[in-house]
Amino acid sequence: MNPFTDYATYETRRQFFSRGKNALGMAALATLLGNDAFAEPEHPAKVALQFAPKAKRVIYLHMVGGPSQMDLFDYKPEMEKWYDKDLPDSVRQGQRLTTMTSKQTRFPIAPSKYKFAQFGSNGMWMNSELLPWFSKCVDDVAFIRSMFTEAINHEPAITMMQTGNQLAGRPCIGSWLSYGLGSANQDLPTFVVLVAEPTNREQIQAISGKLWTSGFLPGQHSGVAFRSKGDPILYINNPPGVSADVRRNTLDGIKALNEQNATLVGDPDIHTRIAQYEMAFRMQASVPELTDFSKEPASTYEMYGPDSRKPGTFANTVLLARRLAERGVRFVQIYHNNWDHHSNVGGRMPDQCRDIDQPCHALLQDLKSRGLLDDTLVLWGGEFGRTIYSQGGLSKSNYGRDHHPRCFTMWAAGGGIKGGVVYGATDDFSYNIIENPVHVRDLHATLLQLLGFDHRRLSFKWQGLDARLTGVVPANIVKGILA
Repeated sequence: MNPFTDYATYETRRQFFSRGKNALGMAALATLLGNDAFAEPEHPAKVALQFAPKAKRVIYLHMVGGPSQMDLFDYKPEMEKWYDKDLPDSVRQGQRLTTMTSKQTRFPIAPSKYKFAQFGSNGMWMNSELLPWFSKCVDDVAFIRSMFTEAINHEPAITMMQTGNQLAGRPCIGSWLSYGLGSANQDLPTFVVLVAEPTNREQIQAISGKLWTSGFLPGQHSGVAFRSKGDPILYINNPPGVSADVRRNTLDGIKALNEQNATLVGDPDIHTRIAQYEMAFRMQASVPELTDFSKEPASTYEMYGPDSRKPGTFANTVLLARRLAERGVRFVQIYHNNWDHHSNVGGRMPDQCRDIDQPCHALLQDLKSRGLLDDTLVLWGGEFGRTIYSQGGLSKSNYGRDHHPRCFTMWAAGGGIKGGVVYGATDDFSYNIIENPVHVRDLHATLLQLLGFDHRRLSFKWQGLDARLTGVVPANIVKGILA
């Protein structure tokens, strides 16, 4: 960040004059550097970009629970021959199991019960039975079949996926982008979180607000969660009898008190609080317009499907994400729950796919038609994958799958991504990676590069260290998916 701007912003009058030895030096420095010393950088980014950005914004669709890769995108026809046979020890290699299956006496192979077919110019194999709409998009999408993570349980795995660390308290991806890119719309938050309601609610995972906290970054970079029903933000509307003028006068009074406090104690968080109050006031005008879908044509609802008219559904939430993106919001995070398929894959997977199939297709086509897909990165995936062996009972029509961090599939589109690509490969059991492994850190580093940042240089001083999203373990750019 610009150190002169920070100094000028947070140095109080009392602090300035108490440091008289610095006064002449600062004056001399300003004379030497001219007006540029305290000027805001021309680029709207808060941190200097290291690359020409391919993407300006991100829509991240997180499937909470861990989608089954071999039932969706990682086709394993050889498993038909292995039905109800035990997973070989040579495949498992003593790898860690969760407590939910570690007591099983055997690990019977459960081939996918769903039909697969090839799509697109490169013949991408994927579930043709449950994803008929999305299968039309494969030439716009890069599939990463070789994702992996060390976390085997939901809480550390989803925390790792969102913050780059299994331990809570770190800034999430959206907060890093808010810190690095700054705002493109002063009337809306830089980072918005939406939680969609799944049709099927058999096994809902807890989604904690800590997943969109700014951690050790300034509080202004936290995600703003919109509610799925009713007012998108509590108290966004003034109560009866309180006019906009009264609200403005109230905020002016609070601001004056906060500025007095800032002068006394010099705490930069007070400036964050002032900025958040002002953002909330501006949002009272911008959010109602944003969430008013009445001017969307009938063709939009036909594109996104009938559920797009129902507040809180995945289809409605994705349509709102498009509206946020076209208004300059940098990062939109959508969570869709109930992908934790420990049982009843045959009963639950159709509902899950029905929720996302047409809306994901519509989102990509809608962004493309508006000229937004070229600079909007769309990312889809969960926190880990599922096991080829069945958890619990096994039949030809139904089975369950346990957590599997060793390999899973994610996809990306737009914003500098090469469409029609399949990157990485797993063995016949979709249990181990045999080609081009991609760690969560590698995905984060690639995402940052598409947005113009060298992941090693986007950092924040914390506890004496230059902390960053990708941490200290080396991370690699996934060049095979870049346009």
